[in-house]
Amino acid sequence: MNEAAIFDLDRTVLRGASGPFFSEALRAAGVIGGRPIPGEGLVYKVFDTIGETLPAMILARRAASFAAGWAQEAVQGASAAAAEALATAVQPFTKPLLDEHRRAGRLLVLATTSPVDMVQPIADLLGFDDVVATTYGVKNGRYDGTIVGRFVWGPGKLAAVREWAEQREVDLGGSFAYSDSVFDTPLLGAVGNPVAVNPDARLRLVALARRWPVRHLDSPPGVPKLLGREPFELFAPLARPELVPYARFDIDGVENIPKEGPAIICANHRSYFDTLAVGLTVARSGRPVRFLGKREVFDAPIVGQLARALGGIPVDRGTGSDEPLRAAAEALEAGQLVALMPQGTIPRGRDFFDPKLKGRWGAAKLAKMSGAPVIPIGTWGTEKVWPRSSRLPNITNVLNPPDVRVRVGPEVALGREAANADTERIMDAITALLPPQAHEWHEPTAEELAAAMPPGSDADPESETGDRRPGTD
Repeated sequence: MNEAAIFDLDRTVLRGASGPFFSEALRAAGVIGGRPIPGEGLVYKVFDTIGETLPAMILARRAASFAAGWAQEAVQGASAAAAEALATAVQPFTKPLLDEHRRAGRLLVLATTSPVDMVQPIADLLGFDDVVATTYGVKNGRYDGTIVGRFVWGPGKLAAVREWAEQREVDLGGSFAYSDSVFDTPLLGAVGNPVAVNPDARLRLVALARRWPVRHLDSPPGVPKLLGREPFELFAPLARPELVPYARFDIDGVENIPKEGPAIICANHRSYFDTLAVGLTVARSGRPVRFLGKREVFDAPIVGQLARALGGIPVDRGTGSDEPLRAAAEALEAGQLVALMPQGTIPRGRDFFDPKLKGRWGAAKLAKMSGAPVIPIGTWGTEKVWPRSSRLPNITNVLNPPDVRVRVGPEVALGREAANADTERIMDAITALLPPQAHEWHEPTAEELAAAMPPGSDADPESETGDRRPGTD
């Protein structure tokens, strides 16, 4: 038996209603009058805000009679034109989800109340295998005001999907269904893997009662929403350096962070405080950023839950898994910012004072996978706020807080060579953003070496890695 992933269209695959796009295309094609119907815009705004309502669906059922006399060919042509505009309203994380199901070998099905002649072009554009939708009757090339078969809504949608599944030998028990509407509860309850997407208020309660997962395809998996806003948007007003009184920030170059579209933010790693410093810097751009971080952070109580809620991507070091890079690539494909520290971990002992930054190939590989630009960030002084030897930052130093310097550079020009060459370019770009003292070997004192070791370390910092001055390797 086959398995399928069944998607609703409006407020699920799309951010809101498809109606405005179809109306505009039908007017442009001369199928309907040039002026909008009074109150039409308000109806769509209400739908976008609260979802499907019974009165709206009664009107949708009568739409077949309103379309009587329209030329089917003209409607199909207008809908093909509308598909390009509709593609801009597709939720950012829809395509990665479709790709995930496609890789798993599942049939992709668009199940919607809208007329099949209107939705077929957008379904084809997005790579759906089949469409289950309302079909208008046609006579002599024109709609005759009737509905052929079922009105694909509520129980009718479930019945239509079951008929389709029987024809295609699909096991609904092993399939997935995605919808925003409580009226799709029959369909969601009939599959083995129901998912409430951007659910209306009533479906949210149903999902809570039945323990169905809830997703928002405009945000990464695992990012919740409160009143339609994700945690970053709620925390953004608090992402201000002056609200961190135990550090004095000097931030410059934020204009180099793209205002829209994907980008890979790469920073050097000197302290556990780096994540906050980079986060505060990127927050000035007004955009959320998804950090790649080690699994231990995400498994920690409270901090781990917060990291996931902000869209962080856990990395299992030493496993060799490509899953974190794939998740990061999906975020980039959705137009997000992804941040990582190519060094992987804070250098310890004498390595901490080496002017030559050594990075791993993850950022370069991610850039090649996604085609996203790499934006370098150089941080300095974060180790004064939170040295590696401490389990917590020094939050008591508010009278004479240490200086934290952050510089954002322009996009790194990458080549077409192996990842190692691009990794060097990234690290060189980060190094160029550091102050002059970072470019020279500094002979550390015993106290400085101790601060550059993990807390509780028994290793002798003087012999941890040997002499690391330039030319001594």
